Amino acid sequence: MKLKKLNYLPLLLLLGCEDPKSPLSFWLTDPAQNILFVEQDDPSFSEQIEALPTIQINEDIGYQEMDGFGFTLSQGSALHLLGMSKEARKAILEELFGRDGKNIGISYLRLSIAASDLNEYPFSYHDLAEGETDPEMSRFDLGPDREDVLPILKQIMSINPDIKLMGSPWSPPAWMKDNKDTRGGKLLPENYDAYALYFVKYIQQMAEEGFVIDAITVQNEPLHPGNNPSLLMEAEEQREFIKSHLGPAFEKNGINTKIIVYDHNADRPDYPITILDDPEAKKYVDGSAFHLYGGSIEALSEVHKAHPDKNIYFTEQWIGSPGNLPEDLVWHTKNLIIGAPRNWARTVLEWNLTSAPDLKPFTDRGGCSLCLGAITIDDDSVIRNPAYYIIAHASKFVLPGSLRIDSNEPEGLANVAFRNTDGTLVLIVLNTSKSAMDFQIQEGEKISKINLGAGAVGTFYW
Repeated sequence: MKLKKLNYLPLLLLLGCEDPKSPLSFWLTDPAQNILFVEQDDPSFSEQIEALPTIQINEDIGYQEMDGFGFTLSQGSALHLLGMSKEARKAILEELFGRDGKNIGISYLRLSIAASDLNEYPFSYHDLAEGETDPEMSRFDLGPDREDVLPILKQIMSINPDIKLMGSPWSPPAWMKDNKDTRGGKLLPENYDAYALYFVKYIQQMAEEGFVIDAITVQNEPLHPGNNPSLLMEAEEQREFIKSHLGPAFEKNGINTKIIVYDHNADRPDYPITILDDPEAKKYVDGSAFHLYGGSIEALSEVHKAHPDKNIYFTEQWIGSPGNLPEDLVWHTKNLIIGAPRNWARTVLEWNLTSAPDLKPFTDRGGCSLCLGAITIDDDSVIRNPAYYIIAHASKFVLPGSLRIDSNEPEGLANVAFRNTDGTLVLIVLNTSKSAMDFQIQEGEKISKINLGAGAVGTFYW
């Protein structure tokens, strides 16, 4: 049955402009109408300015520069992609990381430093036999990642050589920890120097493979030692590790990779503030990273207010299988795509890039058995899941180096605006009300009238 086409098309008024062409592009996701990230055609004109809620764009007020939108490339994601035929893999990678046509232009990837909980088994880049130590890291090697993650990453970079990469560890090598286990435990203080060198070796070996690591977080979810792998690292411990070991090691070895603290939930803004309040630690730190499994997104602004000279990143949020597009689209768009940049985040990353129909691989004793990727890969077939559409609404249009600019938020119209380096503007709008809304977008002398369904997301690009 063919759905009735609704009146979603913008009516654009260009005051004083003789060019009859509309420069406005409108991409829509409206689950209620089964419209999934589709460009709307042929905007028409109106010379009537109506008394409607109006989103006003103000280019004169700018905030943070954006680094990008994307996902984590886990080992599981790499394995799923490697299981496809060469032609199918090339096509989906082009769709994900290319920018032309209907490609969605992912511009930022997070990598696990060694295994995450979405690996087949836990490992580090420096596993030793029981009782052995090697503080000089003479046996460090990227090891298993050379078989899956790195080959896929090379294919991605052939499509987008400018993609930015962030590395995050789930655990140090087990021999460095007090419990000698991949799960939980603490990093022994006598191994702080060795672990700092572990990060140095990672960045250096990745560079030898052709990958520049733009940033690292010191520890994924340092207050959640229940994953496998994982580590418990309190704020005071992370502060000491950075101040006296990691920062100096980067300095000594000429490492320019950014050091980012925390990388956990927004319910503990005191964690990064504790580190940044120490001037000797702060001088090595670029900023703080957040997830939103706890707390509110506004907590990111609390950290920015305490240390406005340091950056904010949003690095992880998962969607549980099988996903619920109407609910996931609203929550993630409101809190992450709109909320995180409005609270100073330079990145918005979902967890993670791909999954299999059975959601494997994941580690035992704490791996995520319900994590749904942006796409599900089954041989050569691809299903696009909620996170795909959520990220696409930003990644395709908001380019690295863009600036978040000012926009008001009329009731029911959550939104965020950006200006790209080429002068193009992007506005992402979510209708949070329970019914369709007519509203206007105004930027300077340009005005357009829009109708957006309840729970629908529109990206406007001009």
